[in-house]
Amino acid sequence: MAKVDRTLASRRVFLQRCTLAAAAAVIPVAQLDAAPAPRSLDSSGTRDRSHLIRESTWLNPESLQFLEQMTRETLEKARVRPGEIKPGGGVNTTGITLITPGGNYPAFWIRDYAMALESGLAGPDEMLPQLRLIARSQNGETERRLGSGAIIPPFAIPDHIRMDGGAVFYPGTYSAGEDQGADPWGPLPPADDHFYFIQVAYHLWKATKSVTFLSEDIGGRSMLDRLCAAFRSPETDVATGAVISTRERRAVGFGFQDTIYLLGSMCFATLLRWQAARRLEEMAREAAKQTLAAEMDAEARRIQDHVQPTFMDPQAVGGWLRAATVVGRQPDIWATLFALRLGLLSPPADRRARETVADAIRRGQQDPVIEYRGAVRHVPVGFDYSAQSAWERCAAGGGTYQNGAYWHTPTGWLIEALSPIDPDLAQAVFDRYIANLRSEDFRKGGGAPWECFGIGGRGAQNPVYLASVALPLGSLRGENSAQA
Repeated sequence: MAKVDRTLASRRVFLQRCTLAAAAAVIPVAQLDAAPAPRSLDSSGTRDRSHLIRESTWLNPESLQFLEQMTRETLEKARVRPGEIKPGGGVNTTGITLITPGGNYPAFWIRDYAMALESGLAGPDEMLPQLRLIARSQNGETERRLGSGAIIPPFAIPDHIRMDGGAVFYPGTYSAGEDQGADPWGPLPPADDHFYFIQVAYHLWKATKSVTFLSEDIGGRSMLDRLCAAFRSPETDVATGAVISTRERRAVGFGFQDTIYLLGSMCFATLLRWQAARRLEEMAREAAKQTLAAEMDAEARRIQDHVQPTFMDPQAVGGWLRAATVVGRQPDIWATLFALRLGLLSPPADRRARETVADAIRRGQQDPVIEYRGAVRHVPVGFDYSAQSAWERCAAGGGTYQNGAYWHTPTGWLIEALSPIDPDLAQAVFDRYIANLRSEDFRKGGGAPWECFGIGGRGAQNPVYLASVALPLGSLRGENSAQA
């Protein structure tokens, strides 16, 4: 393999290169709402939202059917069966069917696969082999220091896995060797994949109603031991349970922010850690591992107690949660929607966040603030760091990709956030989402579902992108009680 181009800024640029190759300080908040009181939890440790849109009775059934069928066909396009060739990625020699993110992505990404499972359309016969592949690709018990300057901690989980089974621990590269990682992504692998590994296991348990697979031996360790080691691998603040990133040991927190430079406690990754703790707790109880279950319960409580004081600053940013506490302190739309989805906020903070989201949608009828064609920006317009960039530091250009483009991945969370306080507004967002998918349907020669796009559809990239339909479908159909 050729030497990796260190100018690659994200998997977006990586994909462009692969396509061409194939063709030729925690912020203290005074008087903040008290930590959330205990509340009713559903089977995944998430607040019961049956009063919201679980049954989706108010959504157009024909539109939901359209979304489900498009998701099925997008999922099929994302499959790469053994022996098949994936342009830019080569022959699938892993011996199992891989579900890629779709689009032009030439490998198996852990986070995208976990999101695809939220749709409920992939069966356990596919989940178990892919879970085993992730477990076999996990780093061992010894830290690895690469020639690039990257550091792979014990039991780290790859960012993606190649068609030949090579484990790639960092964004922006297809190399599984010594030249992967380090700048501009930081020396440590992304944190979120560790938690998405747990999500895959959780979905398998829910699909099979059996925890037998947790006892499987993978390279001398049980699957459950590997899940627990992955959970403990990312660096965290021992006082708050938040996932952290420092200048010396920086890591991407969430793959959909991999071009964004964040330091301090990172909100989205912390929310994923809470969800993973609750799901590990559930599986541990089912497997009669009560000590582990108690440990995960305590960790989840620690995180929940500190989410609001760590990431909320209502006087400065209203109902939004900040993306990070030191660098990248912009309001994070995706994290706010996900926190609402998980039910982590106290009732006053929950209401304030929903009203903030709804107000942004209403104000954006002419000039979008957070939503366009049913898709969602990362930072609300008006809170951009500068005229050139939504973020304090970002490798993507202003108005593109994670720095101002619009994404359908979190659309289901947005609709769900709106539905209790303004069902008509939620319906309008849903209608715009479906209209966009219909107007650019890949089955009729278009590219939808796109990964992301700008105003007027400019800069649309990565067609037939699975997370843009699978994750919203899971949320809107109520297939799963907690999304990720």
